[in-house]
Amino acid sequence: MSNNYFCEGVDKAPQRSLFNALGMTKEEMERPLVGIVSSYNEIVPGHMNIDKIVDAVKMGVAMAGGTPVVFPAIAVCDGIAMGHQGMKYSLVTRDLIADSTECMALAHHFDALVMVPNCDKNVPGLLMAAARVNVPTVFVSGGPMLAGHVKGKKTSLSSMFEAVGSYNAGTFTLDDVQEFEDKACPSCGSCSGMYTANSMNCLTEVLGMGLRGNGTIPAVYSARLKLAKQAGMQVMELLKKNIRPRDIMTEKAFKNAIAADMALGCSTNSMLHLPAIAHECGIDLNLELVNEISEKTPNLCHLAPAGHTYMEDLNEAGGVYAVLNELAKKDLIYTDCMTCTGKTVAENIAGIVNKDTSIIRPIDDPFMPNGGIAVLKGNLAPDTCVVKRSAVAPEMLKHEGPARVFDSEEEAITAIRGGKIVPGDVVVIRYEGPKGGPGMREMLNPTSAIQGMGLGSTVALITDGRFSGATRGAAIGHVSPEAALGGNIALVEEGDIIAIDINAHSIELKVSDEVLAERRSKWTPREPKIKTGYLARYASLVTSANRGAVLEIK
Repeated sequence: MSNNYFCEGVDKAPQRSLFNALGMTKEEMERPLVGIVSSYNEIVPGHMNIDKIVDAVKMGVAMAGGTPVVFPAIAVCDGIAMGHQGMKYSLVTRDLIADSTECMALAHHFDALVMVPNCDKNVPGLLMAAARVNVPTVFVSGGPMLAGHVKGKKTSLSSMFEAVGSYNAGTFTLDDVQEFEDKACPSCGSCSGMYTANSMNCLTEVLGMGLRGNGTIPAVYSARLKLAKQAGMQVMELLKKNIRPRDIMTEKAFKNAIAADMALGCSTNSMLHLPAIAHECGIDLNLELVNEISEKTPNLCHLAPAGHTYMEDLNEAGGVYAVLNELAKKDLIYTDCMTCTGKTVAENIAGIVNKDTSIIRPIDDPFMPNGGIAVLKGNLAPDTCVVKRSAVAPEMLKHEGPARVFDSEEEAITAIRGGKIVPGDVVVIRYEGPKGGPGMREMLNPTSAIQGMGLGSTVALITDGRFSGATRGAAIGHVSPEAALGGNIALVEEGDIIAIDINAHSIELKVSDEVLAERRSKWTPREPKIKTGYLARYASLVTSANRGAVLEIK
């Protein structure tokens, strides 16, 4: 099989001379050119093993008759970036990754691609690029980290952040914190709970862009290397059959992803990324659809931070395919969608068994009758906001209390750790949105501080920033319009009463329209927090589109 654009004709001789400079043989030039997008680096734990995954992919491509060629993609570790200016750069890398990968893939006219991502923005960025480039593509992630073990219990990164909160509350000693520090993250891989990275790697499987096990096989398992070889071989099959990303990532596939998201209890960041990926496929994924699907889709998994099970447990229970099989029993997914296996969803999940009903609850005995994520609306968030309902204490599903207002994450953390937040309060953190931040930082430090102070079941947090997949509690993020755009969150004053009803999808600031109008007449936009460099350019161009869900540089 020869698909290589450069392999024939005298007019391509200059390009072939440059392939000669790479040391390519005539035989390699005559085979399909398969780009392997390597997200390997030595700063992100989820990416430190990707060099081995890439080597396995190369072998698979070569075994199936292709010529593998590696090029890089960047990736940020959100955990390392948390709590300082670095977090302002995390979300914007998604678009950098998509743009740079598109440039590399199209500039070098690859016949097919294998994407090797793992962490939070790297996965959606490469899915966006795959949709744009639209050549046969398979994804194989670096895989999840194993859970840590502290004091006889499994643990993960979210427990580490909460341990710091417990220390500040006086309930943990320095020795306790040190034990978590030494044991919470015991191996390479994406952090071991159902956080954003693992959410997106699982949803890649659901979308049909990754083979079985892509989201759940632990990074340190040899099965991950076998999967990588299979991905390399499978992309050659897709090339033969001319099956492309937009043939796979259809509107039905995205609806399947939302349903699986609800069942798995994925990160709220999926509500930023799925619409952005769909947008690149020419599909408008309105967040109103989320509640519609959530109301009929039960929550089947309570992985950390919602519960005490981890990605390795989900893998042993049957993984993503076992979850899809449960959903199919109630016709909650479309089973006729094509996938990168070359087969439909129905064919993929035929015969799949749920091996542990304590990890993946049966469809008739769910953890919750509705989905893990809820989209709320009201005068505080006219264009929607998002909460991970499965990680909220039952008593906080409905809450009303006075606003404690902060104009940055740092101000809020100081107040929380200083004991100035009390049960019943509603912490409001604003000017942390995509434009106002800029960059829409994650608020894992404030939520972890609330949990560590023992306030997780009595205090709510609302922000126009976003939340980590590791967040638990009544944490409501992605408030749109954001404060920097003059959204009503900018008009909240200390002591205003805020009423939240998650199951009713409602969030209301109990202030009259007349009072809000008066406050708006006095509100003035703030000066940009950053005036030079990439973030300044990003903030000057970014707009909140699709009800605040898609960050799109125009």
